[in-house]
Amino acid sequence: MKIAITSEGNSLNSNMDAHFGRCSYFVFYDTETGKTDFIVNPAKEVTEGAGPAAVQFIGSKKVEKVISGEFGLKIRSLLESLNIEMQREHDKTIAEIIQELKKQS
Repeated sequence: MKIAITSEGNSLNSNMDAHFGRCSYFVFYDTETGKTDFIVNPAKEVTEGAGPAAVQFIGSKKVEKVISGEFGLKIRSLLESLNIEMQREHDKTIAEIIQELKKQS
C-alpha cells in the first residue's frame, strides 16, 4: 500500500505536519517495498486552493492512505471521492509513524 504522510521536514526525524494542504513535504511510504520518498508539497505556496491541489497531487501518486493532523471538510470529501483513507495523528516523527505502519503489516 502506498501511504502519504504530511511532514515538516525531509528526514525520518522530522515531525509530522499537522496541516494537510500547506504541509512542507509529503512522505510517500510503500508498505510492500519499504521505500520512502520525501517530496516538497507543490501546493504549499499557492495563494488559494492549497488543499484541493494537494489532494490532486497525492492522488496522482496512487496513494491509498494519507496520514496528517487535520483534514478540513472539503478535503475529506475530495479524499473520500478518490477512495483515499484518512488517518489522524499528532506529535509523532515520520520514523515513529513508519514503525507503527510496519507493525500493522
